[in-house]
Amino acid sequence: MTYLVVSSLAALSDTVAEHGALDVVTLINEGTAVERPSSIRPERHLFLGMNDIAEPIDGMTHPGEDHLDRLLAFGHRWDRRAPLAVHCWAGISRSTAAAYVLALSINPELDEEALARELRARAPSATPNPLIVALADFRLGRGGRMVEAIRRIGRGENAFTGTPFVLPLAL
Repeated sequence: MTYLVVSSLAALSDTVAEHGALDVVTLINEGTAVERPSSIRPERHLFLGMNDIAEPIDGMTHPGEDHLDRLLAFGHRWDRRAPLAVHCWAGISRSTAAAYVLALSINPELDEEALARELRARAPSATPNPLIVALADFRLGRGGRMVEAIRRIGRGENAFTGTPFVLPLAL
């Protein structure tokens, strides 16, 4: 079964090569230089420029509905013949939120709570961005269950960068 693989920017190329990913989602500050792995064609790379913030702050780009719309559309276009790599700067907040959102969007039968627990088990440092999760919870009609499940797993362990991990599309 195909899966999502989450990493930091620093581990992106190795993660793509190790898992054979053909599609990449980047969630990182606008203007950050991201070298797309050579195996990823430009049309199979989604760049979402946003800061890792949980609410609007002057001078920063918060995750918004346009970012979410583009993420969901990209996830639904993904052909699932190879893993989809999702990364942010550290592989801890924006990318873990995006992977959680994509898994629930692609497989609506997934239980929010069970997936959040699976996320925590596979990524002890994961601290999914709450604004990305809240926007998706509303858009996907999950009635607050996504937000509550992520709140229940709490903040992840302190880390400068997360260790790459796989998030399945089915449990």
